[in-house]
Amino acid sequence: MIWLTWRQHRAQLLVTAALLAAFGLLLLGSAVEARLYLAGHAPPGCPGPAPACWDVAVALADRYDAVYTIFGWMPLVAPALVGAFWGAPLLAREYERGTHRLAWTQSVSVRRWLMVKLAVLGALVTVAGLALAVMVSLWRPVFLRQDLFGNIGIFNMVGVAPAAWWLYAFMLGTAAGALLRRTLPAMALVVAGISVTMFALFSLSDHYAEPARAVLSGTTMPDDSDARLVGAGAWVDPAGRELAASPAGVCPRRPDAGQSNRNQEAYQRCLFGKGYRYAVYFHPPSRFWRFQWTEAAILTAASVVFAGLAVHRTLRRTV
Repeated sequence: MIWLTWRQHRAQLLVTAALLAAFGLLLLGSAVEARLYLAGHAPPGCPGPAPACWDVAVALADRYDAVYTIFGWMPLVAPALVGAFWGAPLLAREYERGTHRLAWTQSVSVRRWLMVKLAVLGALVTVAGLALAVMVSLWRPVFLRQDLFGNIGIFNMVGVAPAAWWLYAFMLGTAAGALLRRTLPAMALVVAGISVTMFALFSLSDHYAEPARAVLSGTTMPDDSDARLVGAGAWVDPAGRELAASPAGVCPRRPDAGQSNRNQEAYQRCLFGKGYRYAVYFHPPSRFWRFQWTEAAILTAASVVFAGLAVHRTLRRTV
């Protein structure tokens, strides 16, 4: 069965390996070129908090805008492609071509056929997701961008998240193929399902842990730029009471024009000058692995459910 799985799915395996290799070469080439650029432009002490280091980071962002664009779409596109081209055709194509009538009447039982394919392909998908995470983890620090936890896109490209997302997409596609028995509708369902799931987990992630609270003076943002903010924050009056809305009648407030935030900044400075402070709720970067494993557990549990659904639906139709 393992040899049969390789023969039937070698196209997906080879194409995925080639795409991962191409993406890895893109990251490697940009990282090498970026190091050469930094060697000639970055002042001593970078990466670091100095304004000059930030200027270099902005210059790198502009220089590699195309790479960042590709990178930005990967958390959504990569699982969608895995689900559409690995999972959806697994059963749907057998039904469409009628080959299930031959494949499932041989000495190998339908249950074993399914279990081996799901186990082998699911393991390969998971390993491929981990390989992607390793490549991104090695590439990211070169560009002086240390946001890892607060940036949801980067968060879903490192750690164990890519492996969990890819496995989830594969099992979702397999279940869709078993239910719809048509490849194209199953592919469409996978893309929609991945999009909905990503939005749902993005909204749910704020509740993976109790947010930390910090009361700030002189700024409305926590010191660590990699923190993940929860909600919009709230003003705290001089008596220590948290206000449901911005205090009215304390400081003059004018609407900002265009892209300028000068009036808003002046309003905040006025409130801070009168003894007001600003309360923010956030998740600190130290919770990175807690959030990684929580999200991976949710996706893995959903993957098991979809795998069970695919097996149940397939066995039921072959009785």
